[in-house]
Amino acid sequence: MAEVDTEVPPLPPRYRFRDLLLGDQTFQNDDRVQVEFYVNENTFKERLKLFFIKNQRSSLRIRLFNFSLKILTCVLYTVRVTLDNPNDTNGNPCTIFRNSSWPNSSTESPEIHWKLILWVTRPDPLWGIQVTVALISFLETMLITYLSYKGNIWEQIFQISFILEMINTVPFIITIFWPPLRNIFVPVFLNCWLAKGALENMINDFHRAIQRTHSAMFNQVFILICTLLCLVFTGACGIQHLERAGKNLTLFDSFYFCIVTFSTVGYGDVTPQIWPSQLLVVILICVALVVLPLQFEELAYLWMESQKLGGNYSRHRAQTEKHVVLCVSSLKIDLLMDFLNEFYAHPRLQDYYVVILCPTDIDIQVRRILQIPLWSQRVIYLQGSALKDQDLMRAKMDDAEACFILSSRNEGDRTAADHQTILRAWAAKDFAPNCPLYVQILKPENKFHVKFADHVVCEEEFKYAMLALNCVCPAMSTLVTLLVHTSRGQEGQLSPEQWQRMYGRCSGNEVYHIRLCDSKFFGEYDGKSFTYASFHAHKKYGVCLIGVRRDDNKSILLNPGPRHIMAATDTCYYINITKEENSAFIFKQEEKHNKSLPVTGLYDAPSRLPVHSIIASMGTVAIDLQNPDPPEETGKLTLPTENGAGSRRPSIAPVLEIADSSAILPCDLLSDQSEDETNQSDEEGSVGSDFVKGYPPNSPYIGSSPTLCHLLPQKAPFCCLRLDKGCTHNSFEDAKAYGFKNKLIIVSAETAGNGLYNFIVPLRAYYRPRKELNPIVLLLDYQPDNHFLEAICCFPMVYFMAGTIDNLDNLLQCGIIYADNLVVVDKESTMSAEEDYMADAKTIVNVQTMFRLFPSLSIITELTHPSNMRFMQFRAKDCYSLALSKLEKIERDKGSNLAFMFRLPFAAGRVFSISMLDTLLYQSFVKDYMIAIARLLLGLDTTPGSGYLCVMKITEEDLWIRTYGRLFQKLCSSSAEIPIGIYRTESHMFSTSECKDSYVQSQVSINVEQGEEHRDRKESWKEKTAHRNSSASEQSEHPLLRKKSMQWARRLSRKNTKPSSRAERISQQRLNLYRRSERQELSELVKNRMKHLGLPTVGYEDVSNLTASDVMNRVNLGYLQDEMNDHQNTLSYVLINPPPDTMLELNDIVYIIRSDPLAHMPEESQVGQSRGTRNQTRFGSETRNETHL
Repeated sequence: MAEVDTEVPPLPPRYRFRDLLLGDQTFQNDDRVQVEFYVNENTFKERLKLFFIKNQRSSLRIRLFNFSLKILTCVLYTVRVTLDNPNDTNGNPCTIFRNSSWPNSSTESPEIHWKLILWVTRPDPLWGIQVTVALISFLETMLITYLSYKGNIWEQIFQISFILEMINTVPFIITIFWPPLRNIFVPVFLNCWLAKGALENMINDFHRAIQRTHSAMFNQVFILICTLLCLVFTGACGIQHLERAGKNLTLFDSFYFCIVTFSTVGYGDVTPQIWPSQLLVVILICVALVVLPLQFEELAYLWMESQKLGGNYSRHRAQTEKHVVLCVSSLKIDLLMDFLNEFYAHPRLQDYYVVILCPTDIDIQVRRILQIPLWSQRVIYLQGSALKDQDLMRAKMDDAEACFILSSRNEGDRTAADHQTILRAWAAKDFAPNCPLYVQILKPENKFHVKFADHVVCEEEFKYAMLALNCVCPAMSTLVTLLVHTSRGQEGQLSPEQWQRMYGRCSGNEVYHIRLCDSKFFGEYDGKSFTYASFHAHKKYGVCLIGVRRDDNKSILLNPGPRHIMAATDTCYYINITKEENSAFIFKQEEKHNKSLPVTGLYDAPSRLPVHSIIASMGTVAIDLQNPDPPEETGKLTLPTENGAGSRRPSIAPVLEIADSSAILPCDLLSDQSEDETNQSDEEGSVGSDFVKGYPPNSPYIGSSPTLCHLLPQKAPFCCLRLDKGCTHNSFEDAKAYGFKNKLIIVSAETAGNGLYNFIVPLRAYYRPRKELNPIVLLLDYQPDNHFLEAICCFPMVYFMAGTIDNLDNLLQCGIIYADNLVVVDKESTMSAEEDYMADAKTIVNVQTMFRLFPSLSIITELTHPSNMRFMQFRAKDCYSLALSKLEKIERDKGSNLAFMFRLPFAAGRVFSISMLDTLLYQSFVKDYMIAIARLLLGLDTTPGSGYLCVMKITEEDLWIRTYGRLFQKLCSSSAEIPIGIYRTESHMFSTSECKDSYVQSQVSINVEQGEEHRDRKESWKEKTAHRNSSASEQSEHPLLRKKSMQWARRLSRKNTKPSSRAERISQQRLNLYRRSERQELSELVKNRMKHLGLPTVGYEDVSNLTASDVMNRVNLGYLQDEMNDHQNTLSYVLINPPPDTMLELNDIVYIIRSDPLAHMPEESQVGQSRGTRNQTRFGSETRNETHL
């Protein structure tokens, strides 16, 4: 048994523990099989093929060697011809005659010596070299033929190149074995055609080896030149050889004859005399007539194609000159001109080149523009795609100073347009990582995909924020548009209208920057407060300091307040006609001379434009301080008095160098919550007594800036957001039932896009007084999705309704008769039309219809094309509108970038086009801070310590301040606010049309007086029946306009001294009856629809009963059709940074930048408020992760 135990066999390798852990290497090695790949390429033939054909570099060397052999054979043939003497051939001299000695050449054929054609004189050294070259060429040809063999030997043999090789090499090889044939003629000059083919292949291999793409145009030109040279060389050598038996021409004479013949000149001094040479000439001409036209046709075709593609931007130019690349999906003439005018408006960009990369064919209008000498030398159009590295290489993207990638806003699917833009941005970043990118995106939810870009402008973000501010800050769109356009303020300076000169001059103001230590404007205010520096810089130089940036901080702060002390390293941002580097300064010697002259206003009369900085004659500012009273309200300046009497001129407190915390009363908008509640607690049914302040818990897209807003303590159910349908929580079905205290803001849009979120946020920002919050109604063509409702359900008084603006029932249900502003957003479905400029047709007609039905409504319209804004006030018989149209054409001919600025709807801020903001992206190439400042002004970004934009209205109690400069001091000293401009509405007298008769004027006067009496009765009835709040009364009452209207009507009545005939009075009465019937028809239409819908008709004002505010709103929009507006009207316009001596007028609206009330609050209050905010908005934390992408 012991032996049996000792004979137990060991375990197999697979059962050993060590082998299970480490593996049995011997076992694995026994089962491994080595496999070799591509064994077919290891054969001798494949290696030769790899060396001679496949390998690019070795093949290039072989072709270069072959080309050299062919050129050598042609040179040896030329040497042989030079050494040849036909008289010594085979010892048989032959007499050669010239034209002068050839008898009867026209009638008798000369004798042909065939031996001179078949035999030549070839020295032995020359024969030896030619034989060696022929042998090498023969062996190479046979080897290449063998390697290129693909199964058909006859295809290889009958190739023209193979036949030429055999003709030029085989005879020389035969002479090695048969010496008597050493002097036989061999047409070696035919090797020039082989050299041509070798050169073409060599160039192709060369470009493949260096990985460079060459132009097909270059190849075709090169082939054409080689073909011409080969034809001339073949003809010259052939004619010279054949004429050995006849006239015995030299090689130069033959070459001269070929050049004269192929150029179709034909002097006739040298001609072939024997028929073989003449036959050769005929053959060459036939070949040239077939080959050359084909070559020229191919060349012309490639030239036309290259014109479409635009060619290349050369590497040498890219390295020696500066250029930018503009990538677009389709290039329109308006887009191109906006870019070029804005880009080249800056002096330091005059030497830049613009390379346009577009995948579509160049438009005819664009082609004509680019042919103008002004642009043809600086703009290069390349047809290609930004997704192809070859096209990016053609545009030399890696050497570009910047790349602008613009979206196609006219696409029907804007999301698809954004996707294309994103891919272009990714491709450009991948190809040229160091090239700065300037990207325009359409929808905000796609913005985070291009976050890596240096500058990004989201169209819908800016659009909706600007439209929202237009409702609370009039003409905000005009203000921002003028700021981001480059202008010198020379528009309208030759106009006889004073408002056009003022408006045009102030439109030249832009935002600039400079370091404090390098500035003459602000250098003296180092160590002073920001408010002190801003006021004194405006008083002394006429510049408006609006913001600052610390050297150690990247954030720009707008009006950081008086507690901000200026430092030498600060970067100052100011508004001025031009930057400080381009400003001239008038010192005191010149000022003394100017003081002796009579002082006049800046715009009293057309004069020579002053220097780009407004310096001289800035007006006076009172600085005596006696019993200054702090303002009770931030939007109203009280009149200071002494001992209850106004015997002394009011005074304004000086602006302190260092802020005094006791003098500056901070506007703590977070601590006034209890005050608002107590003020509103007395009002029954007060809406908003339970509002809280906090950050919106849900954002519909990634990348939105958090903004402190008025919020609901609990999210409203989705059913309660529907305005026209009741639910279990409330039974309201129309706007009247809600009992809103303030007027509505209605937004008409196609879909509830994520950009609409930016319309709500600025109107619900924490710095908006709670009692002035306007209800917002979204009139949408399509039902919004739950993601959007989740984002807006936390805001107070925000509702939506499905409907369109061309449906009267929808307008009435959403409460249009209770609305103060109607915002009409351009719809995506109408942005593309068969005729480009017809995209706004439906919007324009609908707006015209709404204003005929609701004349007191203020309508803010967005258009696709800025040129269509002229139809917003189109009146065929209005002489003033025609004059403005001519003024626009004059400014456009002068090269103005803002030719449309004098259109009344744009000047009043009633019409807006997002394409006008394209210049914001273009201008950021020179001013990299413009996008950040624009976002701060519009409330898209809220930087801690940065102020916000708001307005204040000049009332009769504020007219004691008199000038804008004194107002600047009053605001800086009392509330630390910085004014930046004025929105002015003034009455305007229009010239009478010559075709109007006097009786029309008298009838208009009577109608105006009747309207005034009716309005006075209506106002007195309103005063007796109800009390309106201050904001509503200020908007509806215009005593200045009413007073001027009465004066104007009486003046016209006095002028009418000629009595009218009976027939004229009857016709005028008939006309008045027709007009009254039309107005009554519109009024009855609206009232009948309201009764049908069950809505009360008390709030609807008849079209014929217009108050002064209705007239003003109607005229600002440009729709008033009454006859009296052919003579008198009101117009509104924006004055950016007016001079300090500008006189204030009643109802002026001043744009001010108010400092951040949260910037200098005690830490304890901030902590307490943040805790309260977290508790109040805790309900939103659960849904924060449901952001819609």
